[in-house]
Amino acid sequence: MKINGVEGMTVAQVKAEVAGGGKFVVFQYCISILVMTFKRGSNIYFIGPGESALGASLGYTLLSLLLGWWGIPWGPIHTVGSVFTNLKGGKDVTQEILAVLQA
Repeated sequence: MKINGVEGMTVAQVKAEVAGGGKFVVFQYCISILVMTFKRGSNIYFIGPGESALGASLGYTLLSLLLGWWGIPWGPIHTVGSVFTNLKGGKDVTQEILAVLQA
């Protein structure tokens, strides 16, 4: 899986950014086709200290709002969940990434 936002950074620089408030997040999106609904996660995004995740999550949120509702019965349920998660800033996976960097 690709990590967006850490291009050209060393492991030490990433750890320093995380110590300063940076985080790794995954955004959710939902696509429905009548009786089938697919809920997926994006690539991992690094959100630096003081940065907002809103810009990175916008595309996934709009995708869910446009294409997620149409599946019965799970489309509306997964769409609302995906939009809510994205508006909260995404799913924080910082600890999992740091564990991999320690190895």
